Amino acid sequence: MDARRRYVETLTFGSPDRVFFFPGVPRESTLRVWRRQGLPEGADYRDALAAAAGIPPEAMAGYADPGLDLRALPRFEEKVLSRRNGRCVVQDWNGNVVEISDGFDPGYLRSARDFVTRRWVKLPVESRGDWEDMKRRYDPDSPGRYPEDFEARCRRLRAENCVVRACVQGPFDKLREWIGFEGLCTMLLDDPDFVREMVAFWTEFVSRALRRLLTARVLDVVYVNEDMAYKGKAMISPAMVREFVKPAYDRWAPELRAAGVPVLVLDSDGKLDGLIPVWLESGFNVCYPVEVAAGCDIVGYRRRYGERLSFIGGVDKRAIAAGGRAIKAELRRVEPVLRGGGYIPGCDHGVPPDISWPDFVRYARMLAAMTGWR
Repeated sequence: MDARRRYVETLTFGSPDRVFFFPGVPRESTLRVWRRQGLPEGADYRDALAAAAGIPPEAMAGYADPGLDLRALPRFEEKVLSRRNGRCVVQDWNGNVVEISDGFDPGYLRSARDFVTRRWVKLPVESRGDWEDMKRRYDPDSPGRYPEDFEARCRRLRAENCVVRACVQGPFDKLREWIGFEGLCTMLLDDPDFVREMVAFWTEFVSRALRRLLTARVLDVVYVNEDMAYKGKAMISPAMVREFVKPAYDRWAPELRAAGVPVLVLDSDGKLDGLIPVWLESGFNVCYPVEVAAGCDIVGYRRRYGERLSFIGGVDKRAIAAGGRAIKAELRRVEPVLRGGGYIPGCDHGVPPDISWPDFVRYARMLAAMTGWR
């Protein structure tokens, strides 16, 4: 069974030969620490992990992206505006002006390369004029949305041993990026029509931009990135999610299903209890990363939702960092969910640098035994 079929069979309660293997993804700071702890310099951590943990190399098959670009086109100029006392103020690709450590540059804000704490100084949409400028950067037909070799790339992806994935920002996540978290929460009360306008615009943009990719029928999974929960509860009420955000989900999910995409993932940190029912109503079938520190109870979720809901993640990063018996106990905790299917166990977020390389290898070895790879 190849990785694509194994992934889909795992998450749709099918009959995989082994559970898809996804222990977690380290950030750059983690890799720097690992290289001091035994990860060979210059080696790909996936190859080194397979060798150190006694896992077949095929287990480390990852994800591939067909190349659709849903970001602003043209982008804002990435630049450093000032430096002082170990901090720098930068403008990122989306027009946010933020303060970060001067150990990072604006490129770190384009993707989750590392754990970058930031303080927002200025948001890109602070007026109607800003909004009109932002909208022109999100033309679904802009040159550059798709790579020039898109059709050839799709042909290659169909033949490769990897899961084909596309990632989409959810409307809450996108509006928070445009107007800021506090601004969005205030606007939901003070100017709800403007929120609806922006959500409708983003919904239409994503739907139109995805059409060519969906027609190619190459996708195994779509991730909707929608960080909208704190440690204790969602950032906005479930009622507000249904009123303002759910219309986007209700449009996208049927379009993805009609195009044959079997796995629809809602990716949010934090406490998911109030959000999961909304996502299920819209047709999403997988949650990630199911953070234990936020009070997410994957065993309880399985009892409550049965085969309506699958999971990726759910293994407490703190237990992996503690090592030894803590890892064993944590994997025993999630084992009933694994036995029931519909679950790819792994670290419940990016792998932080307090997880040592030796402990990550031990954890991977135990995880491989649980999932049929050893």
